[in-house]
Amino acid sequence: MPKQVDYEDRRSRIAEAVCLLIARSGMESVSLRDVATEAGVSMGAVQRCFRTKDEMLLFALEGISERIGDRAKARIEASDAPESAVTLLDRTLSALALVEPEDRTEAQVWGAFVAHAAVSEELAGVLRDTYAKLYELLVWLLEYGRTTGELRPDLDAPTEARILVALTDGLTAEVLVGHLAPEAARGVLRGYAERLTA
Repeated sequence: MPKQVDYEDRRSRIAEAVCLLIARSGMESVSLRDVATEAGVSMGAVQRCFRTKDEMLLFALEGISERIGDRAKARIEASDAPESAVTLLDRTLSALALVEPEDRTEAQVWGAFVAHAAVSEELAGVLRDTYAKLYELLVWLLEYGRTTGELRPDLDAPTEARILVALTDGLTAEVLVGHLAPEAARGVLRGYAERLTA
């Protein structure tokens, strides 16, 4: 009987190999041959899962985007007890700003995809969708903070959410290139969040 292949599992393994290669050597290191070697599969297996390199990159980016969004939501839902809006905002911002040492690989991959999206409409589309979801999550959190009285009543949630998306992205880049230490980046986020409190 022929061996059953779990294509979704294989696609995930290949996407993980893509991310590891990008983190180690940059976007230009992603060839079908190198991805196959990293994933421990044949080139034919890669080609059966993905028709083109662009399709493979798109799948990898969708996976990392989903992980970032899921991690932010998980930090919001981390406790059964009601949390303060300020605590939820702090947790969410720490999830979005990939500044922790354990986030370095993800930050490298994210930065490479953002740079590559400038010349790839398909990748840009995924990133636009991801940024829109993160923005909506932050608007909800900020509005929640206004209703609980923890955040300033005059706070403009849509504007502040845009600033926070840009701030977390910028801090990710600054930590990645060594301009800021992770603890300094966390301090910037905490300081900005404190300015929003009532």
